Amino acid sequence: MKLESVKDALFREYGQIVEGYNFTELLQTLKQTTTRPLNKVIYVPSDAQLEGLSIYGALQNNYYGGMPIQIGYCNGHGTKLNALEYHRDSEINIAYDDVILLLAKQSEINTMDWSIDADRVRAFFLPAGMAVELYASTLHYAPSSADETGFQVIIVLPKGTNLAKPTITAKNGEDRLLTAANKWLIAHAEAKAEIAGGAYVGIRGSNPDARSVWK
Repeated sequence: MKLESVKDALFREYGQIVEGYNFTELLQTLKQTTTRPLNKVIYVPSDAQLEGLSIYGALQNNYYGGMPIQIGYCNGHGTKLNALEYHRDSEINIAYDDVILLLAKQSEINTMDWSIDADRVRAFFLPAGMAVELYASTLHYAPSSADETGFQVIIVLPKGTNLAKPTITAKNGEDRLLTAANKWLIAHAEAKAEIAGGAYVGIRGSNPDARSVWK
């Protein structure tokens, strides 16, 4: 797996750099009010302190066109992919630390059995202080550590995403991937926690590891 940059032309197939916003206060608040576990990754969909900052309105009204949003975070230390998820909308990642994003495309899923080959996954370097939009068609999961120090990353999504799974009657094969509100998830066989939570096992091949592209 080769390490690309979110500044490279290739990234335009997966997302775009978010420009025109000042994320300084948001990232400082993240650093001061949240923890960075050393041996796991934590995700909080919605954080009241982050959402209480003035940038909340700009992101909701400008970037999401008035759609209700939530601002949360993903912190910790992890390098394995473990799973790929997608939503019906874009997600913004704002990095306090250097991170690696392991990404693939929704179009690369084999909808005959809802599987995807691990060799479809690409690694993109997202430097500290930069924000990117990941398109709805981009498969992603938690950011990966770019070194031994771990990471803290702001996650912006439409309000309610990743909360409780709705009760549904399955209508097609894709419904087996739904694991939370607005969250379709495909896991690798090594992802024991995700599987225990009901994730569908469909990533074929070796579990991608960001350590393979560490400098």
